[in-house]
Amino acid sequence: MKVITVAPGISRSVRLDDRPEPLSDAAALLVEAVALGVCGTDREIIEGAYGSSPTGSDRLVLGHESLGRVLSTPPASSFAAGDLVVGIVRHPDPVPCAACAEGEWDMCRNGRYIEHGIKALDGFAAERFHLDPKFAVKVAPSLGLCGVLLEPASVLAKAWEHIDRVGGRTRSWRPRSVLVTGAGPVGLLAALMARQRGLDLHVFDRNRAGPKPGLVRALGGTHHAIDIPDDLAPDIVIECTGAPAVVVDMLSRTSSAGIVCLTGISSPGQALPFDAGAFNRSMVLRNDLVFGSVNANRRHYELAERSLAMADPDWLAGLITRRVPLARWHEAFERRSGDVKVVLTFDGDGP
Repeated sequence: MKVITVAPGISRSVRLDDRPEPLSDAAALLVEAVALGVCGTDREIIEGAYGSSPTGSDRLVLGHESLGRVLSTPPASSFAAGDLVVGIVRHPDPVPCAACAEGEWDMCRNGRYIEHGIKALDGFAAERFHLDPKFAVKVAPSLGLCGVLLEPASVLAKAWEHIDRVGGRTRSWRPRSVLVTGAGPVGLLAALMARQRGLDLHVFDRNRAGPKPGLVRALGGTHHAIDIPDDLAPDIVIECTGAPAVVVDMLSRTSSAGIVCLTGISSPGQALPFDAGAFNRSMVLRNDLVFGSVNANRRHYELAERSLAMADPDWLAGLITRRVPLARWHEAFERRSGDVKVVLTFDGDGP
């Protein structure tokens, strides 16, 4: 069977390989790949920025945004042949730490977790693969190919869960507005969940052309491509770009007792002028809060699945702007103007 692999730490080592079919495993789901979402993490691994291969191997099967169809199941499984499923990316550490022991491996304390297609665990860029049922999530058939959006949506489901919990620290907190920075898949999924909560939505993204402004407006949001109005003071900011200048600006953008959630990952080594004293003064006197959020556990995947299932299917389909067949796999990892979510397909256009 065909698999896409990379030698972690070696730039441009990605290639299409032939590997034997998965060995028989009576305790696992056998899954055929339907689609694989591509994101910046995959491209950074291809560039050699990070990633690690499984023990005993010098290559890693790429891919963590999966969508597959079950071929066979263990006895007495809650899954059935034909089910659409997504694999949970992170698995708990073997110790386990206090968080992993509670099923919250997204909050691992000792860093010994493993991740499909990223850290010490082969990914989903393979025509067929096994999934431990404990790390498989069933996807509503109505989602079809859009089920491949479940992994990035799970990251935002976690972010929103934390925002809701933190906001509930006071009985008077009733948010009305949210500002999302960035209109890539993560930003747009954050925006979707904001509108599902009935919030007034603003999205800051530099793209004036292409599909992104229209996707924001289709949600009933306001798209800002030049500057954020000075009088816009949202209750919640979700920062999805990781751009240091945007991050710094967002720290002081909220209304009093506001919440800033950072989901974008910045590259180190970019020093910017920053008034730490003014930041501290504002945070303390206004009861503001800033926190970071990444990854997801099973609960967040299940929340994300419900969110996607409630969304307008045409709007969701609009996030997938390019479908690339396996025969042209290398094109999926290219950056092209107008891309939102690029999807590598293993069986034509998907389910």
